[in-house]
Amino acid sequence: MSDENERFAATVKVGIKGQIVIPQAARAMFGIEPGDTLLLLADPKQGIAIVRTDVFNHFLESVTRAKADKPIDPDD
Repeated sequence: MSDENERFAATVKVGIKGQIVIPQAARAMFGIEPGDTLLLLADPKQGIAIVRTDVFNHFLESVTRAKADKPIDPDD
């Protein structure tokens, strides 16, 4: 994975089937390989984000683990 201070910007065109090509430099930056499954998150106000599912699953596990370690608050 690259240094977190790196940035990448590019334009991509949406094809007839709604597909886009993720530029090679962006794939390299995030370690995206052919066959990887990506999660697309969309919000009308914030836009679209594409995340590798393993990264998202790690995030979910961390949140779940943190909640399990936290005492139950009846006001939550």
